[in-house]
Amino acid sequence: MSAVLYLADEPVWLLPQKALYWPRRQMLVIADIHFGKAASFRALGVPVPAGTTMANLQALDLLIERHHIRHVLFLGDFLHSRAAHAPATLAALAAWRDRHPALQLTLVRGNHDARAGDPPSLLRIEMVDEPYALGPFAFCHHPDVLTPAYVMAGHVHPVYRLRAGWESVLLPCFLVGPERIVLPAFGAFTGGHAVAPQPGERLFVTSGEAVLEVPL
Repeated sequence: MSAVLYLADEPVWLLPQKALYWPRRQMLVIADIHFGKAASFRALGVPVPAGTTMANLQALDLLIERHHIRHVLFLGDFLHSRAAHAPATLAALAAWRDRHPALQLTLVRGNHDARAGDPPSLLRIEMVDEPYALGPFAFCHHPDVLTPAYVMAGHVHPVYRLRAGWESVLLPCFLVGPERIVLPAFGAFTGGHAVAPQPGERLFVTSGEAVLEVPL
């Protein structure tokens, strides 16, 4: 179950899969997918599970089909590091791109993109710097970019700790304020940063199946 909000007078959907859907543009907005992060850790000798790239691509496929997406906009940190240019990672990305030849892809460069370098041209991704203006929105990686438009950003990997008695759980969340929204990290191997809403902000957690507003 998604949550429908109006941001800058535009209806948008907060999706349980940690993404945002802008129906008027048939656009899927994704933050911090970090392709190749697991491969980067393995290159350093850290024994982490394989398969995160395919998990990310399968999650994208599900949303693209479900919402008839024409445009995917990545809010930075597409590739995790230069080690993410590993042949197996790039081959999986290229095969996925070949299955979606008409899909428009845009990447707003983030801090990890600066270190990793731009994705290969064969992926046909439009590369832009923040803030990237489209309609009433400024698409950014960092939430603190100064712009008169309403900001959509990532970078923080926000999670929120829900408590019930002695029990607690950390859930990915969307932070929604009067001038910006911060999306949770989409990637399957990204971790999270616990956040506390500031005055005037709303907070929506996702369980993976539903998006629910937390009463503050």
